Amino acid sequence: MKPPKTESGTVLKVKTSDSDVGKFPIVCIGASAGGLDAFEQFLGNVPENSGMAYIIIQHLDPTQQGMLPELLQRICRMQVSQVKDRMTVKPNKVYVIPPNKSMSILKGVLYLFDPIETRGLRLPIDFFLNSLADDQKEYGVGVILSGMGSDGSTGVRGLKHKNGIVLIQEPSDAKYDSMPRNAMDSTLADIVAPANELPVKLFEYLKHTHVVALDTDIEIKDQSALDKIIIILRAQTGNDFSLYKKNTIYRRIERRMDVHKIEKIATYVGFLQENPKEVDILFRELLIGVTNFFRDPAVWEMLEEMVLPDMIKNQPEGTILRAWVAGCSTGEEAYSLAIIFKEVLERNNPHGDISIQIFATDLDNDAIETARKGLFSDKISTEVSAKRLARFFYATEDGYRINNEIREMVVFAKHNIILHPPFTKLDILTCRNLLIYMDAELQKKLLGLFYYSINPEGYMVLGSAETLGNQSHFFDSLDNKLKIYKRNITNQTPELFDFPSSFSRTKPTNVEPLIPVKATSSIQTLADQLLLQHFSPPGVLVTDKVILFTSVAVPGNIWNLR
Repeated sequence: MKPPKTESGTVLKVKTSDSDVGKFPIVCIGASAGGLDAFEQFLGNVPENSGMAYIIIQHLDPTQQGMLPELLQRICRMQVSQVKDRMTVKPNKVYVIPPNKSMSILKGVLYLFDPIETRGLRLPIDFFLNSLADDQKEYGVGVILSGMGSDGSTGVRGLKHKNGIVLIQEPSDAKYDSMPRNAMDSTLADIVAPANELPVKLFEYLKHTHVVALDTDIEIKDQSALDKIIIILRAQTGNDFSLYKKNTIYRRIERRMDVHKIEKIATYVGFLQENPKEVDILFRELLIGVTNFFRDPAVWEMLEEMVLPDMIKNQPEGTILRAWVAGCSTGEEAYSLAIIFKEVLERNNPHGDISIQIFATDLDNDAIETARKGLFSDKISTEVSAKRLARFFYATEDGYRINNEIREMVVFAKHNIILHPPFTKLDILTCRNLLIYMDAELQKKLLGLFYYSINPEGYMVLGSAETLGNQSHFFDSLDNKLKIYKRNITNQTPELFDFPSSFSRTKPTNVEPLIPVKATSSIQTLADQLLLQHFSPPGVLVTDKVILFTSVAVPGNIWNLR
């Protein structure tokens, strides 16, 4: 299958905005077992002047001299080179990672590192893809081909988070399908196809790619269509994205438009109406979450050395502390908090009867189900120390499973932070990298909600890119860089507006005089009125005769069950 060409013979390039002049897509192609055949099928269908650069990352025997550049040059029309340190990436060239090296990219320049992981635990594809996502953002492209294990699954998720493009070889086409399948489980791929078809589909995708300038107003006609999409999402999924940042939503929508080669957003509205499955896919696209164990190590060090010891000191025996991990994704952060707390407790109060109950919530039901299982791939060995793996996990055929001691400390639940009542009386709350997707109005509302939910002098941890905005007077900063705060004691009350109907807060109220009840000849009617007036919530009474009297919110009905 030959790739599409323009009249000049080159492949159509991605549309660019004025600020992106000179940039070009950088394609990272990762594989392990069976990778040579897959590489040849892919590169054999790439023209000489595609306008893109190609980075080859394969698991290589560190003791063997790399022969991959010579092997690929036989079928590739572009120049193929083995990477040297500080090599600048240029379009229409192929770069191959050397054996026994890890590689990263910064400002379009490749840097080589000696791997620090032990042999058998190296994840060079994840390492480079995460670097590519940070450096190139929407100009990064990740391709996962044949291979064993799960290397690449974390990297493609990070790439999607930065609006990059993800292509995965159809598992049935791969000689070894573990890597493609794990990548597909990790994130929503833009393209899944046989290896020899991926280049053509990538070129077609880029041909229709839209570019939205950040921080610019969306045209009125597009705004109308965007609002309609938000209404469709709300009607089918029950989730309201109207207070999320419009540019973020718009980018996610345009990714789906690109997949279906739809040029106008108004046309995509009709497509959604006719295809309910696409609504679910778009919903998943909007919920892309990136997480791992002990992300941002400096944050966890401060929690371990200062915050958690302060929480448990002077606590009476039998105290149960409360924590809320909002936007927990697949559970790594909640389990990290449980592990850190257990270690701190063993050092500072080894014989004390103090525990913590962690509530971990997310809007994504699939992520919650994954978190509940507590099963993670072997790749977490790069995030969790060997000591912690031995102490808090046990190995299985499918990876590492969290042990019951930690699992029982965490309660996972699907929860819409905008619509559902919050968890309260918290000693610590973490909500990292969620507020950045919401507009200023919603951020203000949630920070007021967090203030209400946290105990006086309780702690709050936000993401590295988030701030308190005009709510800063309600919290004292322990570390501005790490975004760790302590709820202060103030006579002021944050503005609590537009909270869910199920959210309530005790306030002084004036008791109005009761309206005299008219005399009635029916004792049943009078009893109904009194119960509904004073006991509107459902109530149940169990007597020693096992007779249940329940007051239900159905006017005129009192059920007597025996």
